[in-house]
Amino acid sequence: MSLEVKEKVEEKEVTFKEDPFDPRLKTHKLNGDLSGLWAFSVDYSIRIIFEFENQETVKFHAIGGHDIY
Repeated sequence: MSLEVKEKVEEKEVTFKEDPFDPRLKTHKLNGDLSGLWAFSVDYSIRIIFEFENQETVKFHAIGGHDIY
């Protein structure tokens, strides 16, 4: 992962911590084999797949392009 992508991920993580449903993140539920998981956008091509473990804890599963789905 390039330094530029890492910086974008870190910026979006800050936004996510403030509000996981901030419209800039485009947070959405996943379906099919990934049902129960969520994703948000870092940029046009990079996504983060995650799950809410409880009201205070989130677990990130994958960071990458659309192929992570």
